[in-house]
Amino acid sequence: MNILITGLILGSMLALLAIGFSLIFGVARIVNIAHTAFYMTAAYCIYYLSIRLGMNQVLAMFIAVVFVTLLGLVAYKFLIEPIREHEGAVLIGTIALAMIFQEVIFLIFTGDNLSIPALLDGFFVLGGVKILYQQLLAFGVVLVILAIVWGLLLKTRLGLAIRSTAEDREVANLMGMNESRLAMITLGISVALAGVTGAIIGPLYVLHPHMWMEPLILMMAVVVLGGLGSIKGSFIGAYILGFTEAIVIFLLPTGGFLKGSIALSIMIVVLLIRPEGLFGIAFEEER
Repeated sequence: MNILITGLILGSMLALLAIGFSLIFGVARIVNIAHTAFYMTAAYCIYYLSIRLGMNQVLAMFIAVVFVTLLGLVAYKFLIEPIREHEGAVLIGTIALAMIFQEVIFLIFTGDNLSIPALLDGFFVLGGVKILYQQLLAFGVVLVILAIVWGLLLKTRLGLAIRSTAEDREVANLMGMNESRLAMITLGISVALAGVTGAIIGPLYVLHPHMWMEPLILMMAVVVLGGLGSIKGSFIGAYILGFTEAIVIFLLPTGGFLKGSIALSIMIVVLLIRPEGLFGIAFEEER
């Protein structure tokens, strides 16, 4: 039961982060290293608004997601868009952006470990394992968010435009789609998903200025494992690595130290067998 609960929570967090990362990579080929830094920023915003200012926590979560989304759009407009055609520059620029977020949080909150109160207090015992109501709430909200993203991508004109651009940018431009505007919209959705992840998962984890680094490594492992640009691959890969980490933590004596390396080893083995990942797609420049 511990493995099940931990795997579902970790897999859900990685799924939201990886799907957002895959969206912007698929549409604009942007490798946004600062993606998990937005997740961290949202969690700290919620802490500041709800704990230090005494704001209602649900309202604080909503404001934090909106703030982080706007911050992402500003970063795209003034940092990423001017250098977007230079992939190396984008990579370096987003690393610098993540470090700026980290240092600003250090200045404001210092390096102390902080926590956000749970929206739902209490727990119940199932199979001898204590399950928090907050964990169930987090998992339920993740399922709702994933369903909304699925509906957006498959059932709306915007989703069709996003999928078409991810499949072939040149053809999408020829069909009259504004690829630059679509990239900005997609980045907004991507950062919003990171902010929602911070709002949902924040009460279950300790906040500290380096909390963006570990999920960044795992998120990128998920994206590569599932296949670059594949939403379905990111979803399935997230739960594969999430349950792998949970199994390692609870079944091996030193699992806490080995969880990351074993998860990354699985990614390497899959790539050796299938270099494009589990559900990899061929981009137009590779055809």
